Amino acid sequence: MATRPSPEIDVAEFAGQLLFRLWRASHERTAEALQTVSLTPPLFALLNVLGAREGAIQQELGQAMGIDPSTMVSLIDQLESAGLAKRRTHPKDRRAREVSITPKGRRTLERARKVAMGVAEDVLAPLGERERDDLRRLLRKLAGLDE
Repeated sequence: MATRPSPEIDVAEFAGQLLFRLWRASHERTAEALQTVSLTPPLFALLNVLGAREGAIQQELGQAMGIDPSTMVSLIDQLESAGLAKRRTHPKDRRAREVSITPKGRRTLERARKVAMGVAEDVLAPLGERERDDLRRLLRKLAGLDE
């Protein structure tokens, strides 16, 4: 049974604690919602990247996502078993494995994105539209993703 976070200022005001609380609330709700499309958050994250990168190299995926090689193999195995992704030998480098999303994977990704966006909207509901945009911009900046 989950315990309610402490509202005490000396506990709650550390940025790391606040970010963790927000992540945990969002992650738990997203995980539950993604079950409706038979995905977990890690599988959704990988499928999302595959949807944006045509014919990604397996090793490069792991490096870009910060996932160790054995975990990446397991995630790709799961996507492949579900018919959401496929692997093949890279046409220019026989040592490399190319991973691509399947048509079924694209359909599942589209549904999963809607589910995840619904959760994000619920989590961010206390904020106005401008505040949401500011938060996303600031989070991207902190994560080193701003342009």
